Amino acid sequence: MGTGTSLGVPIIGCSCEICNSTNPKDQRRRTSAHIEIDGYHIQIDVGPDFRQQMITSQIEDIDAILITHEHNDHISGLDDIRPFNFKYKKALDLYSSPRVLSEIKKNFYYAFGEDRYPSAPRLNLVEIPTDLFTLGSHKIEPIEVMHGNLAVLGFRIENFAYITDANYISPSSQSKLGNLDALVINALRKEPHPTHFMLDETLSLIDSLQPKKAYLTHISHDMGLYDDISKELPDNVFLAYDQMELQL
Repeated sequence: MGTGTSLGVPIIGCSCEICNSTNPKDQRRRTSAHIEIDGYHIQIDVGPDFRQQMITSQIEDIDAILITHEHNDHISGLDDIRPFNFKYKKALDLYSSPRVLSEIKKNFYYAFGEDRYPSAPRLNLVEIPTDLFTLGSHKIEPIEVMHGNLAVLGFRIENFAYITDANYISPSSQSKLGNLDALVINALRKEPHPTHFMLDETLSLIDSLQPKKAYLTHISHDMGLYDDISKELPDNVFLAYDQMELQL
C-alpha cells in the first residue's frame, strides 16, 4: 500500500521535485502493507494515511492486523478500522509485542476499559509469541530488527518477508530471511541516518540475503525520483510505490 515517509521534508508549501512530480510512483504515503493469502487478509501497520490507502486500493476486508512498532506513522490510523468493526459486527484481532500493545492502549485509551467510548474502534490485543504463530491457516514468523535502540518486528509469511524502520538486523534474525521469493525492506535515503538503513546499507544486506527479488520501502523524498533511482538499482531490486501489487 504505502511506501514513503515525510522524514526531513517540509509538508506545507513543499516545492521539491518529488511533490511536483507528475509520476504517481513519486507520491509516497506512509508505509504499510496488505497481504491476501487464499482469501485471508492481513494488514501490516495502520498509519495516518490508512483510510485513504484502503479506499484507493479498494480493499474491503481485514481478518487480522500486525503492528511492527508503536511510532505514530505506523499506528495512528487505528481509529479508522471502525468500518470493519461495523461490517463484521465484532472486534478485530491486532497482534504485536507486549510493549507495543501497551502503547496502543495508552494512545487509544477511549477504546479500552470499562469507560470505553461506545463507537470507538474495537480491537482484541494479542501478544505475538517469540516463535512461529498462526493466522488463519498460515504460519507467521516474527523477526526482530533494530530501529536505533528500539526493537521492531518484521514478519515472514511463507517465502515473503516484510521489514520496515530498521538500521540493524542481527545474524540470528538474518538467518530467518533466507530463500525468499520477495523481500520488502526499508531504505530511507542515500545519506546516513541514525535509525534507518541508507540505500547502500540496504543493497549490501540484500546482496547478502540473496532474495529472488527485493522491494525498497519507507522511502523519503530525499531518495529522489522513482525513474532516476530505479536506473541505479541491481536487476532484482525495485523501488516500491503506493498501490504496488505483488503476485507470489
